[in-house]
Amino acid sequence: MKLATLRTAGGSTTAALATGADSYLTLPALDVGDLLARPDWRAVVEGAAASKEQQIIGAADADLAPLLPRAGKVICCGLNYGDHIQEMGRELPEYPTLFAKYADTLMGADDAVEVHGSVRVDWEAELAVVVGSELYRADEDQAREAIAGYTVANDVSMRDWQSRTLQWFQGKAWDRSTPVGPVMVTADEAGEDFEVRGYVNGELVQQGNTSTLVFGPAQLLSYISQFTVLRPGDLVLTGTPGGVGMGMTPPRFLKDGDVLTTEIDGIGRLENRFRIHAHAAATV
Repeated sequence: MKLATLRTAGGSTTAALATGADSYLTLPALDVGDLLARPDWRAVVEGAAASKEQQIIGAADADLAPLLPRAGKVICCGLNYGDHIQEMGRELPEYPTLFAKYADTLMGADDAVEVHGSVRVDWEAELAVVVGSELYRADEDQAREAIAGYTVANDVSMRDWQSRTLQWFQGKAWDRSTPVGPVMVTADEAGEDFEVRGYVNGELVQQGNTSTLVFGPAQLLSYISQFTVLRPGDLVLTGTPGGVGMGMTPPRFLKDGDVLTTEIDGIGRLENRFRIHAHAAATV
């Protein structure tokens, strides 16, 4: 099944089931994370699908919110595709390189991205993993069983801020900068390998297959769970393939009005227009 979070007319959000017929069936949950927090979430979805009381919204009328607008933890892995590691001049890592974002960074699949204070805005197309059950000190098999599903994300990065120090956090955790969605495909219906692509104004700039990840989804969840508990509705971004703007010669960054498209076969696509305000980045 494919699950989404929709904005409603009243300004709140609701979880929804993509019906496969260009429409969404609303679900009795605030968002996909709220739904996954219920041990019987599959039964809730099945009950709603069998009911005639739930609202159906046409895909053309659906306002897609961030898939997990209240995610408790958003943890990202950097340098996880061999080609991207090479373009950044690094060696294959022994352990995952991790950093965190906040739920405030997340945006919907079609939302415009407003950037103030950065002039080196870069793209990072990624597969993201949605946690479906609590994990703590889990092995890989347990972690694999805890995956609720997969979605599309773009770890948009402010490289001028990121490069100020050895720590990446300040270039990665900008509010309303990380598109996620449009849906979560449940693990039982998703494949094992995903083709990840990124486009700028229709030009293909990134392409990679998750079969080449140094650390796969279950490995990442298991590793993270050794030091922090993961709960239903948490989100883990798995890294980006080669082709980021900073790795190009000369480096290339997004400009005002550019459209960034991120797609993964079998899941969907994000399409986000950027509004980059061309004033010098703030200094500290």
